Amino acid sequence: MGHLDHAALGWLTPALSYVMACIGAALGLRCTVRALGATGRSRRNWLITAASAIGTGIWTMHFVAMLGFSVSGTDIRYDVPLTIASLLVAMIVVCAGVFAVGYSKDRARALFLGGLTTGLGVASMHYLGMAAVRLHGEVNYDPVLVGLSVLIAVVAATAALWAALNIKSPVAVTVASLIMGAAVSSMHYTGMFSVSVHVSPSGAALPGATAMQFIFPLAVGLGSYLFLTSAFVALSPTTGEREASASAQRPVVESVAR
Repeated sequence: MGHLDHAALGWLTPALSYVMACIGAALGLRCTVRALGATGRSRRNWLITAASAIGTGIWTMHFVAMLGFSVSGTDIRYDVPLTIASLLVAMIVVCAGVFAVGYSKDRARALFLGGLTTGLGVASMHYLGMAAVRLHGEVNYDPVLVGLSVLIAVVAATAALWAALNIKSPVAVTVASLIMGAAVSSMHYTGMFSVSVHVSPSGAALPGATAMQFIFPLAVGLGSYLFLTSAFVALSPTTGEREASASAQRPVVESVAR
């Protein structure tokens, strides 16, 4: 059996992956707050941005953490189409959950269904990403820990959607995003601790790309997207600010009309 190291680069990858999860969660929460205060096309656009932020943050967290994953006795490669598919799964399921909460009138039912769907989708993203791993050997999973990781994913997703509905202030969003980042990281490492690998030494070349060839550049690109979107959200006026600005301009327009 090969020895698994989940932090081959030290604390860099766990810490950085946690930061990415927190950034995605915070950005997603802020966008959802904006969406709930908007209507029409604006609400839809904010919800799409929220879903892309949360999905990107979760996916980036997973694969940044995977940069520190190694197995003694074998190299590791990643199947590119499956890796991209895992990103799409993360985006789609989070989008479904966020839209369910953003548009449903029965918030309790939407929260339950959205949390369940999103949690199962996040878990699917994780294990689809693991299915993309190519190495010399056989990967096995502890079903109890797999089940626990799925449960954590569902609870974390439900908590995230609840926070999106009930948390408005920037300080509360920051605290919630730190908790959500910890929950997503816990789901990831619980799933990783369920893994065991029976190595079959071989000199044959493995298919796929190395983490540095593919995952690292993609993670950097997605991380840049999160930072740029964060700047955009921070600089965009809130609904209250737009209303205050419109109210302040109205007397000026009326006086000019007279």
